[in-house]
Amino acid sequence: MARCLIVVSMLFAMISVAFAREIPFTQDDRDRLIRVETKVEEGLKAVNARIDGIEKRIDGIEKRIDSLENLMYVLISAIFVQTVGVVGFVLWDRRTALSPVASKARELEEREFRVEQALREMGRADKKTAEILKRVGIL
Repeated sequence: MARCLIVVSMLFAMISVAFAREIPFTQDDRDRLIRVETKVEEGLKAVNARIDGIEKRIDGIEKRIDSLENLMYVLISAIFVQTVGVVGFVLWDRRTALSPVASKARELEEREFRVEQALREMGRADKKTAEILKRVGIL
């Protein structure tokens, strides 16, 4: 049975080869191909035009991003300058506010020293004053 199947399939293959013929290429087929080709070319032109439009929009977006980037640099620089300015003002203000206090403290220390000198001299002359000064811790 397998032989019979092989023989039949070989006969079928030979018959199909015998009846196979080439289909001729007609003028209508050629015209159709030309129309399809022109449509494809027009479609490609339209796609290229859209791509060019998209590229122009992307270029515009890139320019806007660059301008925003420059604006960010300016804003960051302004914030940095303001911060440095505030720190400088605080240091200047602290120095100017503390200088009168420091000079007043020096003046009071000198005055205290003179008062102590005067009290010591008084303590040498007067026994009662010397006793009081010893209790307080000046002598």
